[in-house]
Amino acid sequence: MTIAARRYHRRAMTIASVNPATGETFATFEPLGAAEIEQKLQRSAEGFAVNRDRSFDERAQRMRKAAEILESRASAYARTITMEMGKPITAAVAEVKKCAMVCRHYADKAQEYLAPEPIATDARESYVRFDPLGVVLAVMPWNFPFWQVFRFAAPALMAGNAGLLKHASNVPQSALAIEEILREAGFDSGEFQTLLIGSEQVAAVLDDERVKAATLTGSEPAGASVASTAAKRIKKSVLELGGSDPFVVMPSADLDAAVKTGIKARIVNNGQSCIAAKRFIVHEEIADAFESRFVDAMNALRVGDPLDESTDVGPLAMPQIVNDLEKQVSASIDAGAKLLTGGTRLATRGNFYAPTVLSDIPHDAPAYAEETFGPVASLFRVKDADEAVRLANATEFGLGASVWTNDPSETERFVADIESGQVFVNAMVASDPRMPFGGVKHSGFGRELGVYGIREFVNIKTVWIA
Repeated sequence: MTIAARRYHRRAMTIASVNPATGETFATFEPLGAAEIEQKLQRSAEGFAVNRDRSFDERAQRMRKAAEILESRASAYARTITMEMGKPITAAVAEVKKCAMVCRHYADKAQEYLAPEPIATDARESYVRFDPLGVVLAVMPWNFPFWQVFRFAAPALMAGNAGLLKHASNVPQSALAIEEILREAGFDSGEFQTLLIGSEQVAAVLDDERVKAATLTGSEPAGASVASTAAKRIKKSVLELGGSDPFVVMPSADLDAAVKTGIKARIVNNGQSCIAAKRFIVHEEIADAFESRFVDAMNALRVGDPLDESTDVGPLAMPQIVNDLEKQVSASIDAGAKLLTGGTRLATRGNFYAPTVLSDIPHDAPAYAEETFGPVASLFRVKDADEAVRLANATEFGLGASVWTNDPSETERFVADIESGQVFVNAMVASDPRMPFGGVKHSGFGRELGVYGIREFVNIKTVWIA
């Protein structure tokens, strides 16, 4: 057995598409073996050599073609997303169209973002240039199976890199569809490939000298594993991990807008989003009114078939997520939290969990600061902005924060003092191709999107000409 075979010979469990609304397995795939992984690694290295030598215009032409493909087949790709991970179909269509937007953004802006920057020095000429790094391994999650990948792939390919995608094992058809889109768009020399492999095969791929960097969106353990493997080989990594995002509402806020947006921010993607609002921190002066309206709105949500356009909340992606959510809610209630609505697994086949609201949550309850990855909202009451900031920061996470106030001094305080990668005022937290996205503390490091995202995987090279 060769060294490569020893490194990759272990086979993972079967990679499968399982409908979370019914529990039905409708497609299975065997993980790649040693020889297949080796072929893809070599092809990726060759693809990098091709893409690196293309002009920005040549890359942009291909990226705009990818956007056209995404838009023209949005309904079909959305159905794949919904069938594999349960996202309501209207949200799945929106996700695919957002991918087209990020492709166009970097097709239009990459050359500007990576243009050489002159710097005045004692040299006759001195400047900074940005060169691609090479093959980047992307370890991506199932919750936004197209968007998470394209927000990496668009800037990475436009910068001249090549990408290898290790997608979550429950969305293999989404992963293969993305590879096909980019290949059809003209990135057809191995510049972007999907690796159908198990998580235990990732370390060996990242250890390969042809892979120069890694990016991961996922859990803390997965992030720690990838980052430590990369660090041992002195390779760059970017991590976007969990979140327990605060949603702060002060007396000067538009209460109707805050409630309406708060519901949307909590149930986005069936509540399975790192930047979903999870901890609702409300000033005591308006807490009763907010709580009443919020609970009524949660009760009015329609839970059901994600392929039905009238559905608000579909199934959670996997049975384990329902189990974990059930344990967190039950333990929080046992610790003294008050259940205002929901709190139960719905008596139907599939991975359905009722929209849930908890209040009076003690410090030692899981819902106080942990990430609840489903339609569970935690309500807190505070007496002033100082207490709101302290509670907002009372978590190991720091991904995003939404604050609702029309008081300029409160706005300044929240923006400056909340520990998070992004603060949205009178709006829900969302990713946008034009703005950097990422977190602090246990929510990860590095940035995606915007100018900062495309510069993560380049060599920032100083040039000095005497």
